[in-house]
Amino acid sequence: MEIVFDFKVTKKIDTNNLDNNMKEKFENEVVRLFAKNYQMILTLLYLFAIATGMLFNAVMYGRYGINIFDYSDIFDFLIAPFADYRILLFTIISFFLTYVFVKFDLTIKTKYPKFYFILNFGIHSESWSFLYRCICATVAFVGYMYISAIIYGNISERQVNTQYINVRFVDNEKLSGNFIGKTKDIIFIRENGKVKVIPINSLVKEYEIK
Repeated sequence: MEIVFDFKVTKKIDTNNLDNNMKEKFENEVVRLFAKNYQMILTLLYLFAIATGMLFNAVMYGRYGINIFDYSDIFDFLIAPFADYRILLFTIISFFLTYVFVKFDLTIKTKYPKFYFILNFGIHSESWSFLYRCICATVAFVGYMYISAIIYGNISERQVNTQYINVRFVDNEKLSGNFIGKTKDIIFIRENGKVKVIPINSLVKEYEIK
């Protein structure tokens, strides 16, 4: 006689602990990654700030018919994040929002998989989902930077309209107008609707951009 014992062992999985473990693992991984590569991360942060300053300044000065790249050198762009606190603040906020978005995406994916599936139309389970997400992220990033540059230009233009400057030349001639901005070697002033480009420490007094 053959006796067969059939045992069924069931184990209840605590999904809450699983989700918490995944979140804790993600946070620990972020901390470990930053601690190990903080120099590279800070370098990328600084490079992003420089690129942001170049874009924002190009849009802002472009409103007055100024191609800022014709009047600036590399030093002007290297100090741009520190010359304008708004650029530095924008950079920090952008990196913070990126972290929040990634963490939010992971939380929704682990705690609410059905909702995540609906939210992504089931695309995340496809083989080409990574490429699709990269394309969407790139488009969103370009749109985000473009809109931010326009907003920066609007704020800067309002500021230009309210700030004035008086320039005295070596022969005691004076020039007054709205202060647009400056580089290491150039001051930009708008006088009666005309943009004056004044070289600093030069024999040339000024010239106009028409």
